[in-house]
Amino acid sequence: MLVASFLGLFAGLALLVVLTMRGVNIIISAVLCAMLVAVCSGLPLDQAMLESYMAGFTGFFTAWFPAILLGAIFGQLMDDSGAAKAIARQSSHWFGEKRAIMAVVGASAILTYGGVSVFVVGFSVYPIAFELFKAANLPHRFIPGAMVFGSISFTMTSPGSPEVQNLIPTEHFGTTAVAGGMIGVICALTILVLGAWAIRHRVRRAVNAGETFDPPAAAVRQHGRDDGVAVPTWAALLPLLVLVGGFNLLSLALGMRPVEALLVAMGASLLLGFVLFRRPLHQRARTLGTGADNALVATANTCAVVGFGAVAALTPAFKEIVAVLTGLPGLEYAGLAMAVTVIAGITGSASGGLGIALPILAPIYQGMGLDNGAMHRISALASGGLDSLPHNGYVVTTIRAVCKETHQRAYPMVFIASVLVPSVVLVLAVVLYTLV
Repeated sequence: MLVASFLGLFAGLALLVVLTMRGVNIIISAVLCAMLVAVCSGLPLDQAMLESYMAGFTGFFTAWFPAILLGAIFGQLMDDSGAAKAIARQSSHWFGEKRAIMAVVGASAILTYGGVSVFVVGFSVYPIAFELFKAANLPHRFIPGAMVFGSISFTMTSPGSPEVQNLIPTEHFGTTAVAGGMIGVICALTILVLGAWAIRHRVRRAVNAGETFDPPAAAVRQHGRDDGVAVPTWAALLPLLVLVGGFNLLSLALGMRPVEALLVAMGASLLLGFVLFRRPLHQRARTLGTGADNALVATANTCAVVGFGAVAALTPAFKEIVAVLTGLPGLEYAGLAMAVTVIAGITGSASGGLGIALPILAPIYQGMGLDNGAMHRISALASGGLDSLPHNGYVVTTIRAVCKETHQRAYPMVFIASVLVPSVVLVLAVVLYTLV
């Protein structure tokens, strides 16, 4: 039975990746693959799907939908008002055409760290990235790598970030959003420095080899639209500052639960945004409705993956893997890191990986007397490595829908900057937390 369980688990995971990359709806894919895993492990199908799967699905929805809803509306507000594009344009002025790569990374990072949805970031930053890379005659195929790196590699896992990937660990380890101390800050800065260097090195090498801007024809056609920007930079940045500052102030100074602090800070930022952007924002009801629709889709997709994980967690194979990882003497932090990394990579989702792994692993490692802050930061960092494999939803959207590129041309840079570099820094974090 154990052999069949392992075969079923790996087959289900492989099928989930294949179906996702082929464009099959993730909810349908997750249900089918969960059924395959359950059958191969001899689990009662009715209990596995109607009880375990739905418990995982609804549990994640109940815990995180309010935050995702407000975040999606906030992102839509920044997009519809032109505030997101104003920040992107200002980033290009700060860095200039000669530093086009850092301008794109900087704009993506500012928006993401400010709580804006990564999907909104992609569509907002790309037009500016197009012009900057065109003016500097840099290969178009590196734009997705710069955007993905700036929006998900270090911003969503660094201390103080209001992103869900930094909040899920707070619920399981009883920590705050800045957990992990100075080591967490060092790791975030290391990812930034190494990733920026890697992108610049690869771009320089391509240029020296004779590559030019050369965008796909679809990208040129897509770029023909320009909405203009009516929001001043100070007004565009103010809601972001209120969100991040208010979130950390409420959670740290006033001791409010991180999730509650985020909801209050997001609510304040939304009210401020609707006041500041009342002129460029012509259809407020549409902004609210579109944001709510986006939140439902994003949450349901993640819940489907968490439900799959809930079924997988019942299998003898999964329990055997957990037993091996949690039984590594002297390598407890490494075991936690590997478990979250693998699960996030399999699901193609940082939040989905955390939602599956931490309910199972957190009690085990807490029972070993490990530092909660260290486990928080290691878990967050681990979720932001292999999650960016080719089937990741944001990676697919950025490369194909936003930039009109192909995985063959654009993904190698995405892999280096958002998979390889964060994974190397994760090893550094495990070593530092183990030695301290």
